[in-house]
Amino acid sequence: MKKPSAAPHSDALAPPASLATNVAIALNAVLAAVDRERPKVLCVQADALGLPYGPFDPARHRTFEIGMREWVERQTKISLGFIEQLYTFGDEGREAPAAALLGAKASERIVSVGYLALAPALSQTIAEDALWRDWYGFFPWEDWRGGEPAILRERIIPGLVDWAGNGRNKSIQNGRRARINIAFGQGGMGWAEERTLDRYELMYEAGLVVEAGRDRAAAGLDGGASASETAPETGAPMISDHRRILATAIGRLRGKLKYRPVIFEMTPPEFTLLQLQRTAEAIVGFGFHKQNFRRTIEKSGFVEPTGEATQEAGGRPAALFRVNREGLRERAATGLAIPRLRRAKD
Repeated sequence: MKKPSAAPHSDALAPPASLATNVAIALNAVLAAVDRERPKVLCVQADALGLPYGPFDPARHRTFEIGMREWVERQTKISLGFIEQLYTFGDEGREAPAAALLGAKASERIVSVGYLALAPALSQTIAEDALWRDWYGFFPWEDWRGGEPAILRERIIPGLVDWAGNGRNKSIQNGRRARINIAFGQGGMGWAEERTLDRYELMYEAGLVVEAGRDRAAAGLDGGASASETAPETGAPMISDHRRILATAIGRLRGKLKYRPVIFEMTPPEFTLLQLQRTAEAIVGFGFHKQNFRRTIEKSGFVEPTGEATQEAGGRPAALFRVNREGLRERAATGLAIPRLRRAKD
């Protein structure tokens, strides 16, 4: 029998001291709810808007999630319900917003761990610095419910085309154009609502968002101030890398609607089918075909009628529905078949 090889020396497995001691972990939460057909996200106001966040303390927090819940409650006085880990942002040297963390040393590398939380309604903000903001205020190009956002044709696409043409060689230029086509549905690709992060990161690289100029200026690079001055109309900025984390959360939620019934984490106990439709439309950013959506929901097994009705504005009484919990359990791996009213075209 072959003798097992000796275990490697422990020093060979130990990370370099610089890596072991110079990392700080930031915990960030995206708490989303829909209020009167507007998707809202819970923010905290310090020097600028940001998501609830704080450092992970291994001496006090047994898990990242425990730490995240503690920071949200401490900063906003709101307790989280449904929550799932979103993404870990730790890449070094990539074109993405620079992460920062209050209390971290200048030499520390920041690793951001984002969480997505959902709520059926806006919780009252008792904390002075906590407030709810419409997430399309941060991403105005993502809301197609009233047609193609004018900012795409007037500002974003021309800016991206100019940036692509400024590549150092043809290969880089072609690569940038291909990324623009995929992310923004150009060249017949079609708009994919889940690519929220891809669109934001492209705009960051092209200097079309305020964070790009801010981060370049902080790093002492040329063009930082000018980028900040020319980008404010492309959505409200956020501290650190928080708008990048929010873009990731929006894309994740949009995609998740199609394969998990998470929409019902964002509905009140009773609702009409039209209210449910408007909630889903607010999240994905485009309109649905009303009758097709109604038929899809009624056949899904996710809802059941309450036997009551409510008077909707300007119309006939509408039947009230509630979540069918048994149906949700049986179809936990099934999302909504979303019938688009129109495709977003280039």
